[in-house]
Amino acid sequence: MNPIQMVDLTGQYAAFSEEMDNAILRVVRSGRYINGLEVQTFAEALSDYTGARYIVPCANGTDALQIALMASGLTPGDEVIVPAFTYAAAVEAVALLQLTPVIVDVEAETFNIDANKIREAISPKTKAIIPVHLFGQTADMETILNISSGNNLFVIEDNAQSIGSEFIFSNETKKQAGTIGNVGALSFFPTKNLGCYGDGGAMMTDDEALAKKLKMITQHGQAVKYHHQLIGCNSRLDTLQAAVLTVKLQYLDRFTDSRRNVAGFYLEQLAELSEHIILPSVQSYSTPVYNQFTIRVNHGKRDDLQAFLKDKKIPAIVYYPLPIHQQAAFRNISRIGGDLSISENLCNSVLSLPVHTELDHEQLNYIVEQIKSFFN
Repeated sequence: MNPIQMVDLTGQYAAFSEEMDNAILRVVRSGRYINGLEVQTFAEALSDYTGARYIVPCANGTDALQIALMASGLTPGDEVIVPAFTYAAAVEAVALLQLTPVIVDVEAETFNIDANKIREAISPKTKAIIPVHLFGQTADMETILNISSGNNLFVIEDNAQSIGSEFIFSNETKKQAGTIGNVGALSFFPTKNLGCYGDGGAMMTDDEALAKKLKMITQHGQAVKYHHQLIGCNSRLDTLQAAVLTVKLQYLDRFTDSRRNVAGFYLEQLAELSEHIILPSVQSYSTPVYNQFTIRVNHGKRDDLQAFLKDKKIPAIVYYPLPIHQQAAFRNISRIGGDLSISENLCNSVLSLPVHTELDHEQLNYIVEQIKSFFN
């Protein structure tokens, strides 16, 4: 049996190595490493894939969040509602712009921001919401949109982990995660479902004026070179990474199918352990793409199971060990929007299993057998 990895980027590359090598070589031969043709080609292909009218590439997913906030018209002291159980990037972007993070709890079943807690946390200073589509499943965007429209709130979707996931509205229409709010922020970090070979990101919107503003901010606030109309930054998707992403985008649906097959195997094989673990919940309004397959381990056994799996050469990672409100960087600059006990409990119980595209049946059987042996 081949060694089990949390992510097997080398194995994934082997599936399209010649195509990838040729794409990279074309960029090298062109000498256009910044704003080369491949950047626009990728943006157009991503627009076609997601349904977003405008794609604005940038340097990474954190920049995408920060630039979206910069374009939103918020001013220092304005409040932005964020989930307590998430990676820090969204809250970091809020803090860097001297905005106030308002931290609210999440749903135990989905790990995503609890829309009811959003409603309870709104104050006269609240101007925006950043729902994070965590681990590959879309947050309850229909309710979030209803809340935002009733309170005139700007909605930035952190879609770093859920590209390709669809949200199903009550009228049965569908939209891809990241294309529902005012702006969607994407990360192309190598371990994402659509990952490049370095850093990369993008923003998605259907608003033409907003797209122009986002693009200006990524280019030092200029639409015409050396004429700076806004305070901006330098945040570009380089041409090599765009070439990589253009190739991989063609395989994204195949990657998603592989992840769903792995998740389906886990859901079926681990169902008998319901006394010991809680499996991810699939909501009727979302089609998950499983950037992570995250279980909850009961009875305080999470760390013991993780250590046992490590001894068996099975990687399993805790995403995330601390909620946002307990992180030292944000403790004194945030407002707490209600009880956060679910997020605290999740941080003590979650464990993510390998769910990447190159896992084979032998590896999956071994993982499941070892988990069962730990409990039985």
